[in-house]
Amino acid sequence: MSVQTKITFLGTGTSQGVPIIGCDCKVCKSADPRDKRLRSSVLVETEGKTFIIDTGPDFRQQMLRSEVNDITAVLFTHEHKDHVAGLDDIRPFNFKYNKHIEVYAEERVQKSLKREFAYIFAENKYPGIPQINMRLIENKEFFIEGVRIIPIRAYHHKLPIFGFRINDCVYLTDVKTVPEKEKVKLAGLKLLILTCLRKEEHISHMNLEEALAYIQEVKPRQTYLTHLSHRFGLHAEEENKLPAGVKIGYDGLHLTV
Repeated sequence: MSVQTKITFLGTGTSQGVPIIGCDCKVCKSADPRDKRLRSSVLVETEGKTFIIDTGPDFRQQMLRSEVNDITAVLFTHEHKDHVAGLDDIRPFNFKYNKHIEVYAEERVQKSLKREFAYIFAENKYPGIPQINMRLIENKEFFIEGVRIIPIRAYHHKLPIFGFRINDCVYLTDVKTVPEKEKVKLAGLKLLILTCLRKEEHISHMNLEEALAYIQEVKPRQTYLTHLSHRFGLHAEEENKLPAGVKIGYDGLHLTV
């Protein structure tokens, strides 16, 4: 029997979000709430556990909007600001439950976090700072309170990053290429959440053509595109052009797999 997994799209936008400050394009001016995109992140709930993948600059707003009352752990894909900048806002969970938050990241990302949030890791800690336990991950499966997590190595231009498989769901954002040997980790997927920046070529993100080609290779049951820029187009217009089994993610979308 497969385990039920609930996915909430906390944010589906790029590093600048949508709308972009000062932009007058039709997407940035759209009244459709599906075109309002915070920085990319997802909430995964399964087996009574709650996982956050990435804590971008909008993390506080995302937690309030989705009424998240507790988290089991945070998983980081990579160290770019639009994926880590909100880490300080885990403090309410520290205060409410009098506990440290478990944070999982590979060695390079941990080093970056220790630079960016030096006060969290200082020897003489300031009162009230975030309380976290750093957990090292490598490109092999691990478990968090009994839940199996499978990292998937991918590349954001030349930067190695991680996607994650939890049960039959995979989250892959900020991806340009995925090594062939990693494909076995995407077998039998019910849900793939995949980066798709725009239609034009980009140096460090899949565009629409590349994303659709990868979906054809992996053959998940359902795919939702994420990390979309304003140059992708209006949600209402573009989703109708996609092939069967492929949809556009939007902030606040809930899925149960």
